[in-house]
Amino acid sequence: MAGRQHQGQRSNLAGQAAEEAAARAYEALGYQVAQRRWRGPGGEIDLILRKGALVVFAEVKHSRTFEGAAARITPAQMQRIMTSAAHFLDGEPQGQLTEARLDAVLVNGEGAVEILENAFGQG
Repeated sequence: MAGRQHQGQRSNLAGQAAEEAAARAYEALGYQVAQRRWRGPGGEIDLILRKGALVVFAEVKHSRTFEGAAARITPAQMQRIMTSAAHFLDGEPQGQLTEARLDAVLVNGEGAVEILENAFGQG
């Protein structure tokens, strides 16, 4: 049991490091982090960012390779994130008419970041 707990803790720390790397990558592109690990009715959204009127919902995945990270995003997970993103937009002044995008952010084992804009095929 202790090994499983240690592995879970290590995975959590790696996830936090990947989210931090993703946030820095967006900030370098002029985005501002609005929320981290925001929880909606569909589940957690890793990062919510703003750039002008645009709101970006980012799902961060990490693995040894970019391909491995991309493979960890499932259709069911995408649907849950879209549900939570819609709920978040309900609280925006423009509501569902807010300019928004759903991105996937892949972080490899070396900490390199690849942002896949509109990765969920919406928008």
